[in-house]
Amino acid sequence: MAGGVALSVRLTPKGGRDCIDGIELLADGRSVLKARVCAAPSEGEANAALLRLIAKAAGVPARDVMLTAGATARVKRLAISGDPPALIAALEKIALAR
Repeated sequence: MAGGVALSVRLTPKGGRDCIDGIELLADGRSVLKARVCAAPSEGEANAALLRLIAKAAGVPARDVMLTAGATARVKRLAISGDPPALIAALEKIALAR
């Protein structure tokens, strides 16, 4: 994606706290960022909480993070607007710190 990065996330709603739990390898071989949020998966609350969490981790405003696929699925695809090298560095730092 030009002017940003695409990110796959495996979300656990009602996870007890809002946090990023590192990287997980799915059965199909894809790597995803694991995240959990306190919000329930109703009326888009968990998705909204995920967008805020990822924005904070990437150091961008929440408006720069969009859900592009997986609104009702556990594995979601996000688009983050901004400088790709800076975004990747911020996300790697958070993911690898776990």
